[in-house]
Amino acid sequence: MMIKNIVHNIITSLRVGQNQGEAARHARRAYRRNFSLSQTVFIATLVFLFLPLFVLVLYSFNASKGMNWTGFSLIWYERLFFQSRGLWQAFRNSILIAATSAITATVLGTLGAIGVNWYRFRLRNYVQTISFLPMILPEIIVGVSLALFFAGIGLDLGLLTIFIAHTTFNLPFVFLMVMARLDEFDFAIIEAARDLGANEIQTLLSVTIPVCIPGIISGFLTAVTISLEDFVITSFVSGPGSTTLPLFIYSAIRIGVSPVINALSVVMILGTVLLTYLLRNFLKYIAAK
Repeated sequence: MMIKNIVHNIITSLRVGQNQGEAARHARRAYRRNFSLSQTVFIATLVFLFLPLFVLVLYSFNASKGMNWTGFSLIWYERLFFQSRGLWQAFRNSILIAATSAITATVLGTLGAIGVNWYRFRLRNYVQTISFLPMILPEIIVGVSLALFFAGIGLDLGLLTIFIAHTTFNLPFVFLMVMARLDEFDFAIIEAARDLGANEIQTLLSVTIPVCIPGIISGFLTAVTISLEDFVITSFVSGPGSTTLPLFIYSAIRIGVSPVINALSVVMILGTVLLTYLLRNFLKYIAAK
């Protein structure tokens, strides 16, 4: 009886393996048949997007300035870190403007979104509509408007005007993301906090803002990214001694792409990947809590 059971189990396993093998072969045939135009376009798009980055990384290690490969060298990274004082000054200006304008826009946008979501007042719809204008208007119109405004009030162009401009166009993004978070908010939590004796400030700090943290962080990171890469608006409101990194790069590549800029791009790509990875894990940790 035992031998019969063993033989039966062996035959069953062989049949299962045969069925699985046939299923795998059918799946491979179906995959080959389903390799459609959309997949081809997708792969071509990926190549189109990432091939320039690969070329940029490759030629940042080229020993010469031209496009002819003359040998592996770290000379451009040496010049980047030790002989590019103006570039690093522009980089510091960009980081300073991005951090301060993003923090200001995050605070104002968060409070504005909470106020519009909580309270009902006559101009509520008008405030919601007008807050999105800097996001939908062309950047050149925003830049010209801000430049005329600063000239009208007699404010000299510099880091302060860049800070005001970046805060202005960052506000709608933070406002939109926090509002999207508040749309999923269960206001029964606020009623429970009030029933337990919490006043309005305590409810705001202990209940509402912690719930909105994912939207606040997303808005802050978006504001930092937009501020760092902005060129059009910044070019209208910048003054002497307030050159940001995009302005510096633009002025540098007008006479040809410098390999130092390639090296800087590689460093920024690595920094962005590392920062994205760390923030991704951080947001996962927050969402899990």
